Amino acid sequence: MVVSTSRPYAGGEDLQSMIELLIAVRPAERIADCPSIMDLQEALSIPATQAKTRLWVDATGQLVGFAFVDAYNNLRFEATPQASSGDVESVMIAWGAECIQRAMQESAESITLDASCREDDTKRIAVLERHGFVMQETRSLHMVRPLNEPIPAPRVPAGFSIRHVDGEHEVEALVALHRAASGTENLTVEERLAWMRVPEYDPELDLLALGPDGIFAAYCMCSISQEENARTGRNEGYTDPVATHPGFQRHGLARALLLTGLRLLKQRGMETAVLGTSSENVAMQQAARAVGFRVQSTALWFEKRVPRSGEAG
Repeated sequence: MVVSTSRPYAGGEDLQSMIELLIAVRPAERIADCPSIMDLQEALSIPATQAKTRLWVDATGQLVGFAFVDAYNNLRFEATPQASSGDVESVMIAWGAECIQRAMQESAESITLDASCREDDTKRIAVLERHGFVMQETRSLHMVRPLNEPIPAPRVPAGFSIRHVDGEHEVEALVALHRAASGTENLTVEERLAWMRVPEYDPELDLLALGPDGIFAAYCMCSISQEENARTGRNEGYTDPVATHPGFQRHGLARALLLTGLRLLKQRGMETAVLGTSSENVAMQQAARAVGFRVQSTALWFEKRVPRSGEAG
């Protein structure tokens, strides 16, 4: 058993320690699971998420675990096996619930604490269910596409064109596009900027489909994490998120963007493309399968009801 204490997140050195711990505790095939290295870099660039991040250290000051609650009330946590044997996950989950209670003090709505893990991660599933998390119907699908297979030329509909994002001055329009496509207010300007400010962001891989009169019709944000690839020994690139404005759906824009992204990733030496989507997003699944993606693994989602401060649990 490891006796540990916790402290708030304190900046860039902590981020690197979190990345090193993630790499140490995960098998290579799970390095890209959420939160991946790039996910950590994006999330921890946002002050609000930094404020909801905590690190657990042993008597020597060595990091043995971390947890944070992201902008969507998802609890993300990792710990060494030795710390886990001391049930540090229980402390992390209780701390995550406290974050939600504080959030509910500023909201009239009830908020759940959510979490996810691979469907074959029986240990994590047991931990979540033991602490009151309830499995939901929604799944996250991890899809892959070998790039040694032929990649058809993208067919861009008449009146549309594809280019890469021109810079941060386009962020507000990109966020408006994402929100219209998803039917939510989930993405913020701050989050989109965080995606674009990670060290390995490549603007030429951040693809945008323009409609008549230059309107933003769809986007596909491709990326490569050389650090992840160096750790896994693989050459993988991402082709998500993908979003199409409701007014321009069923034009084949997502397929054209994905094919463009696949070609760019292959040009950069990637051997596999990776894409994540929800089990509820049938249109995205169809577009992905149409260009050669297949489901490699599935993540389960759980939610935990958190009573308001002063309420009985």
